[in-house]
Amino acid sequence: MSSLPPIVAGPLVRHVDHHNVTLWCVTTQPYQITVSLFDQQLTPLFEQTLTTEQVKVIPVGRNAFIQCISINVKQALPDNTLIYYDLALSYQQHHYQLTEVLSDLVYSSEKLPSFKISKNIDNMLHGSCRKPHFESGDGLVQIDQLLATDGFSAEQRPSLVMMSGDQVYADDVAGPMLVAIHQVIELLGLHTENWQGAVVNNTDSLLASEFCYYQRDKLLPRTKANKAVYEKLFAASKKPIFTSVNAKNHLVTFAENIAMYLLVWSPELWQFIDFTGTNIPDDYQQQYQDELTIIKQFVQGLTSVRRALAHIPSYMIFDDHDITDDWNLTRGWEEAAYGHPFSKRIIGNSLISYWLCQGWGNQPKKFASLMEQSNDWFNEQALIEQDQLIEQLLAWQDWHYSLATTPKLVVLDTRTQRWRSESRASKPSGLMDWEALTEMQQELINEPRVILVSPAPIYGVKMIETIQKIFTFFGQPLMVDAENWMAHSGTANVILNIFRHIKTPPEFIILSGDVHYSFVYDVTHRFRRNSSKIVQVTCSGIKNEFPAGLLQWLDTLNRYLYAPYSPLNWFTKRRRMKIIVRKPDANKQDQLYNGSGIGRITLTNDADIVKAELLTCDSKTIHFD
Repeated sequence: MSSLPPIVAGPLVRHVDHHNVTLWCVTTQPYQITVSLFDQQLTPLFEQTLTTEQVKVIPVGRNAFIQCISINVKQALPDNTLIYYDLALSYQQHHYQLTEVLSDLVYSSEKLPSFKISKNIDNMLHGSCRKPHFESGDGLVQIDQLLATDGFSAEQRPSLVMMSGDQVYADDVAGPMLVAIHQVIELLGLHTENWQGAVVNNTDSLLASEFCYYQRDKLLPRTKANKAVYEKLFAASKKPIFTSVNAKNHLVTFAENIAMYLLVWSPELWQFIDFTGTNIPDDYQQQYQDELTIIKQFVQGLTSVRRALAHIPSYMIFDDHDITDDWNLTRGWEEAAYGHPFSKRIIGNSLISYWLCQGWGNQPKKFASLMEQSNDWFNEQALIEQDQLIEQLLAWQDWHYSLATTPKLVVLDTRTQRWRSESRASKPSGLMDWEALTEMQQELINEPRVILVSPAPIYGVKMIETIQKIFTFFGQPLMVDAENWMAHSGTANVILNIFRHIKTPPEFIILSGDVHYSFVYDVTHRFRRNSSKIVQVTCSGIKNEFPAGLLQWLDTLNRYLYAPYSPLNWFTKRRRMKIIVRKPDANKQDQLYNGSGIGRITLTNDADIVKAELLTCDSKTIHFD
């Protein structure tokens, strides 16, 4: 289509180091791309029309091509200085420059977008949980505001942004977002598909169904064998203590997942969306209108989000909502979800999309074998051998990664390497199994200081973990998202022993999210000659929050029941630890902060100082002191 813009998402700057630059974007034609890199004086450092070894073009539709660009540069790129870049796109008789196509991609007085390479991490951003239809601002917009004010001093620009889970919500989708997704599918000709085991069995029948919006639970198979899948995976069951998951618009197809990514990272396709004349059931019209107001506000910030992500390296790891709620929470959940072809296809489609849009860009070399096979799975007409690809991704063991920075940054996969309970199928699985934890320990040996990224807090709020433990005792872990490091004794003991090991780094900075509130702990181990000093910074969400009244009660109960000298501490696995809470407000007793934003962590040469802040969506800076 001639009316389609050449680039519909990105560019995103992903993994960078002195010899590698990774960029991600989505184009509407299979453009041949020339990449140019310049120093701060705009002197050329690199210019080359990319070969098939430097860019993998993945056709996900008739007019949608994911450009996975990974360039190896022989001469080392400079450290801690701005590197400017440009893209030239060519296809048939059409030729475009990046800033010609996206005139709002650069900051004032700048001619090109830029990034910096930081061997030493002394300043980074961090957050999780970005739900488009949550009624708050978008924390990623704060990155743009930060770069617009002082970001063009290379010394001040953060080294990277770490997104530690729930970058998209595949399981909790607003009606207007789903309407937009379906229009994008048609606009770009995204791949259709067929599946087994459901009332509807292909893309066209799903979109044509009267239950397509707000009633997708009615399209699930109703056989006795699938009852567990229905109840555990897709039923929008209330979770009265913490949250309620609305799975009535759960994404199903690969095309729906890809369209979601295009719509949450770029403003480009929203100009084509028409929210009128939609097939929304009468009973959901008011909800649709309420969500539409929030979605329109979300869209207003996407130009800023795109600009920010084009100027700072971003790294990501999945949590449950990137795929589906309670993903692999228990052995029983896994047996039910993977035991039925329809639920397995839904999970697999989200995982394929994660690989292409998030996972690959963290460490392209780790995914080289998958990328080499991409021609066997994708062409402009269809996604081929889809079930085989899903099987391969479900068995993939390399979603975790580390960066050879100072401090070393180690990012954990706490979703696919779980320590499953053998005693009871409904018992929560450990977030990592013994083998995965052993591999993690090898990454840590003899490091002086490590930044460890865990989607869920390793040291959680004791009151909340106690409630989760009670529900687990009565066989209902799914009701309270009983996913914490202490919920499985094997995982808990191993991770705590790692922190106490004689070869463990003397300093840890743990970054986590997931919980929809923010807090900072300073942790040391009592009675140990060799124990690490740990600072855990939990920042959540980028665009999500905890129910305010409930969190206030839980915060208060936690302060009183688990005060430093409370005897209840001796009934926890952390009884031999000393935890000092940094308060978000020195004038209040509150230990937890509830508000959307993006976290900022500043490291200094002084080992005793790790500065933690939250840049909120109302442009405040919360200091945890």
